[in-house]
Amino acid sequence: MAEDQGTIVVVEDDNNIADLLDLYLRREGFRVLQANTGQAGLDAIQREHPRLAILDVSLPGGMDGLEVCRRVRASNPLPMLMLTARDSEVDRVLGLEMGADDYVTKPFSPREVVARVKAILRRSEGLAERPEVLSAGGVEVDLARREARVEGRVVALTSREFQLLAFFAERPGRALSRQQLLDGVWGPGWYGDDRTVDAHVRQLRKKLGDALPLNTVWGMGYRLG
Repeated sequence: MAEDQGTIVVVEDDNNIADLLDLYLRREGFRVLQANTGQAGLDAIQREHPRLAILDVSLPGGMDGLEVCRRVRASNPLPMLMLTARDSEVDRVLGLEMGADDYVTKPFSPREVVARVKAILRRSEGLAERPEVLSAGGVEVDLARREARVEGRVVALTSREFQLLAFFAERPGRALSRQQLLDGVWGPGWYGDDRTVDAHVRQLRKKLGDALPLNTVWGMGYRLG
């Protein structure tokens, strides 16, 4: 029997897909809770405090997966994986800007979803094992508490935004290419448009403002300081 890996909430209105994900995740030791509307998913997340949520973008009932993601992210750094039948760059970038850590486009292999889930959890929870508090200009990056603070005020970041900020904070003054950032934060197995990095940098700049001296290195990527 697989070791208990904690709870995952799957918010998906297609019962066949939800049951398939349930089967594969339980094989890996996860406890799975299913919800078939956005509101039911949001309620389950707030009630159960899972390790991760899997959200379908298109959901019935007036609250889609992007809205669930937005509401959760307003107060919770919970890692989230989006499922979408849409294949446009706009939808993918929107999901990431809303706070999703990764996305998978339907149709997909359930094994791929399980692999993505494990990779997200390794990245998001691995940072919590280190007790350091780093500085990124006027931003305190607390790796143990997974908090970014400006003048003592906690600024709400998504799990991926925090990982990206921490990656920069650990390498002050270094010019980092988009590919280096993708490999270091998203993982070498991640595939997708490197504009994903730009979208997350925009969010960091928007949320942290002048306290974060994050500079563009034209034709390459970004540099902290």
